[in-house]
Amino acid sequence: MAIQSLASYAMPSPESFRINKVDWRLAPERAALLIHDMQDYFIGFYGENSPLVDRLISNIQRLRAFFKSQGAPVIYTAQPIEQSDNERGLLNDMWGPGLNAHPHLQKIVEPLSPEADDIVLTKWRYSAFKHSTLAETMKNLGRDQLAICGVYGHIGCLTTALDAFMQDIKPFMIGDAIGDFSLDDHLMTLNYVAGRCGKVIGVEDALAARSVPAALLTREDLRNQLLAALEVEESEFDADENLIDYGLDSVRVMMLVTEWRRLGIEVGFDELAKKPTFNGWWGIIDRRLPAGASA
Repeated sequence: MAIQSLASYAMPSPESFRINKVDWRLAPERAALLIHDMQDYFIGFYGENSPLVDRLISNIQRLRAFFKSQGAPVIYTAQPIEQSDNERGLLNDMWGPGLNAHPHLQKIVEPLSPEADDIVLTKWRYSAFKHSTLAETMKNLGRDQLAICGVYGHIGCLTTALDAFMQDIKPFMIGDAIGDFSLDDHLMTLNYVAGRCGKVIGVEDALAARSVPAALLTREDLRNQLLAALEVEESEFDADENLIDYGLDSVRVMMLVTEWRRLGIEVGFDELAKKPTFNGWWGIIDRRLPAGASA
């Protein structure tokens, strides 16, 4: 029932990642980093001197340093050593007693030891959201993106990504910062996330993300963009008038959406169509801006 010894394999490179179905942009001011189950117990199944583990830990160290430099929270999951049969539930049937039988292996691997300002959540099931405060913590921190790294890809990392997606938290799987039972399991995880519930990116892509400047887009900026697109005199413009009646077409809407996404403002065509007025659009955009960005 317990996990068998795991062989090392070559960490997949971004060139091997499947094309993502979504074009979300990782924004450090909206994201948290989740370091998933990097405990001595789980890493120990790879044995000593595993090139995969060395690369995994190195990549996660780089991610952690970057997220901290951007003021983004770092969250860990760790399973406890005292789990009753009721608390462990069906995990006993599938995997045996787990850490209950190896309490000395509970700690996060030494190179990734949590720091004083990090958040460590107790892990009870595959998903980091199950029986934990992760969703509440994300909400309290004003974060709606979750960058996921750690082990094991096709079990806890994937299930956590699915749960995040179903709670309208955008999951970013860091494809070369997870470890798995095998290369096939690893690639299956990345392919599923890219096609069904999130975006797969590499470590270098994550490190290239930067917080958006505070002066992102103002109400006046939006007004000027619309006046230019519509060629309407300012004196004739009504903030509550249907923009379609002013002659705004889908091509120009998509051009505006593309420009806003370059600024890191994620809005969808469908939600704009439901509130096709200047005031309606500003209400949507204003909720997507970092704190203070519309000042």
